[in-house]
Amino acid sequence: MSIAVLRAFVAKRKEEHEALANKRNKSHQENKHSETSIQNGEDASTSQPDEMDVVPEKDQSQAQATKTPSWKVTRELKPPLVLEALAASGLRSLRYAREVDGLGKVVALDNDKASVDSCKRNIKFNGASATSKMEAHLVDARVYMLTHPKEFDVVDIDPYGSPSVFLDSAVQAVADGGLLMCTATDMAVLCGTNGEVCYSKYGSYPTKGKYCHEMALRILLASIESHANRYKRYIVPVLSVFMDFYVRVFVRVSTSPSEIKNTPLKLSYIYQCVGCDSFHLQCLGRSISKNSTVKHAPAIGPVVPQECSDCGKKFNVGGPIWSAPIHDQDWVVSTLAGVKSMKDRYPAYNKITSVLTTVSEELHDIPLFFNLHNIAGTVKCTSPSLVMFRSAVLNAGYRISSTHVTPLGVKSDAPWDVIWDIMRCWVKIHPIKEQPHDSPGTTILSKSPTIEVDFSRAGAALSKAQTKKVKRFLPNPERHWGPKVRAGRKITSKHVSLLGPEAINSILNGAVSHEGGNGAAPDKAAPEPEGIKDDEPSTKRQKTGDDEQANEP
Repeated sequence: MSIAVLRAFVAKRKEEHEALANKRNKSHQENKHSETSIQNGEDASTSQPDEMDVVPEKDQSQAQATKTPSWKVTRELKPPLVLEALAASGLRSLRYAREVDGLGKVVALDNDKASVDSCKRNIKFNGASATSKMEAHLVDARVYMLTHPKEFDVVDIDPYGSPSVFLDSAVQAVADGGLLMCTATDMAVLCGTNGEVCYSKYGSYPTKGKYCHEMALRILLASIESHANRYKRYIVPVLSVFMDFYVRVFVRVSTSPSEIKNTPLKLSYIYQCVGCDSFHLQCLGRSISKNSTVKHAPAIGPVVPQECSDCGKKFNVGGPIWSAPIHDQDWVVSTLAGVKSMKDRYPAYNKITSVLTTVSEELHDIPLFFNLHNIAGTVKCTSPSLVMFRSAVLNAGYRISSTHVTPLGVKSDAPWDVIWDIMRCWVKIHPIKEQPHDSPGTTILSKSPTIEVDFSRAGAALSKAQTKKVKRFLPNPERHWGPKVRAGRKITSKHVSLLGPEAINSILNGAVSHEGGNGAAPDKAAPEPEGIKDDEPSTKRQKTGDDEQANEP
């Protein structure tokens, strides 16, 4: 995915440079033409040639050569410089250098000597194609980026865990219009399990909801924007995806003191109902247009009462999160087209196209989503099919789309009273058992619907990809797919859901035989997991399964 976006960036950067050069040349030509016309009008009476003004052809050509207008000399576009801040063995940097055409120098950094030595060996192993483009340095990435401000067109940050400590220096190392690629794998923190830790690292407090993985993307974007604003810079997200067990964002960084005034318009707080799981967004600021001037002011709120108007429960407050679009649809479409045109060069072609296809279908101006099975579970009814629900929303006059995070996720601009009216009408068609009078579902169903819901099949109920039967959500490539045990950790039976019982048994049996030869007793905290089957995940995995849908197909 990173290679696909990087190829699109190289092409887009070249297009923007040519468009800027043409624009400058055109403006200079117009200015010169207007000046010439004015001079000709003023000197019309004295425009007759004189014998003393005749210049030989040779001297005339030399004069033209020496008087070439400066506006025609455009600065040559240099190949983009790439920095991978946490390179380890240099695998990704090597792939950039060898697979992406048009790149300049690729710099790989790491603060571990063994990793840098391994990276240098890998550079030599890959021959002249790598040695001519790539170099490795043993240095702290934060110090290196701070001492090279606005030098690199592409900066890639992919740490183990949180990237928060690298963001401040990373936004300074990216050149104007450059690309910052950032990964976060601390999903438990970003998804709300440790809210206080998330606030200390990213400056946002998460709320627990089915949209938690998209919220993780938006928290990361808000944190990057906050770091960039301190240096009069701002970001424009190109692509933001949740894949497997991590989130990764691709943003362009530019400098503009006036543009950062619009940052409060891109951030919002979340009001999350503890009863029915409905959520509402409160923007931080608003803009006021008067004549030709635009002023900024605090937003008017709150957007919700003390108690939920649907179920009567309280609200939890989270945020601030990035509420502006997290994708650039033109970039997504061009990246997808580029991947399809180079199918043979992408071993993970099916995975990349499925994610980009689903991203291209999303409503880019609708933040967060709700889960269809979750709202059906709130009212304790059988869930309608996704096609029927989408048809009901479309027939009510609202937009709706899927999300790349989960197959059951639904994005819509329909207000929550319309969503619950659809469920009320659905329950009338499919009656349910009597529920406790104080449950959120009972309170919601006790109200009469205010609109007439039409469940008839709508023409746009299926997306173009679904109509063409394009695969959008692929199964995991192997069993026990997900993040493995962190390096240096002791393998115990609690890791069976991560590695599988066979791997655990072989590791523990090897440890027992090795320790038995030395007369040492095996670790009592790591008993051999006999009788553990593949369909029996550990208790810890069951607790976190709802919060982190890492294994969802």
